[in-house]
Amino acid sequence: MSQSLLTTRMLEALSAGRKALIPFLPGGFPDKERFFDELAALDAGGADIIEIGVPFSDPVADGPVVEQASLDCLLNGTCLSWLLHELEKRKGQYRAGLVLMGYYNPFLQYGLDQLAEDAAAAGVSGFIVPDVPLEESGPLRAALDKHNLDLIPLVGLNTSEERLAAYAKDARGYVYFVSVLGTTGMRESLPTEIKERLTAVRRLFKVPVALGFGIKSPDQLTAFGDLVDGVVFGSALIAHIKAGGTAAEFMLRWRS
Repeated sequence: MSQSLLTTRMLEALSAGRKALIPFLPGGFPDKERFFDELAALDAGGADIIEIGVPFSDPVADGPVVEQASLDCLLNGTCLSWLLHELEKRKGQYRAGLVLMGYYNPFLQYGLDQLAEDAAAAGVSGFIVPDVPLEESGPLRAALDKHNLDLIPLVGLNTSEERLAAYAKDARGYVYFVSVLGTTGMRESLPTEIKERLTAVRRLFKVPVALGFGIKSPDQLTAFGDLVDGVVFGSALIAHIKAGGTAAEFMLRWRS
């Protein structure tokens, strides 16, 4: 199997002497028309991978900023089929690798085989599904494998070394390290014990490591050195756009 586009994009960033930038934006945010303008701005602004949130009515892993944005998108009529259809119309327009991040229920209702087929047709490279544990991921992984799509593992401070090794066995694309326990959101500081767990992740995984959940500013990354290959930011970006800013302005801050 050839190297994942997601892995390639992260390694290209590292070769350029920087961390890979992975913004998260809910599909249809801030509205269905402007979403694709902001997506294009993230891409043009230097995003290496873009995680696109699939809105869901019960986002158990999301903090208040992401949860409200997701609910707003649902009220605006955003749904998985619309998102895939619109992405397919724009396939090939983005340099960044695209990842769909969402909960299992909408994917299951869509049909896993159909989901994988339509996602590949739309130019998606991978999925993150926070509420599917490793032991239950077989059907989803099998469907994605047919179309060479990555299932990105989510691991964190409470993931045992035994489970880390199990996740690492089939990991493709990159591994998403959850920097804090609990839901997503901006935080002023990050727990020091993250370094210890990241060392184990780095040792066990062959794919690049992205740090997310609670990342507020580029300054927070300096403490992690070579333990982290990329950074995921969502709540800070959403808050910036809701306050009247643009994705282009936000990316300038992270690239500087």
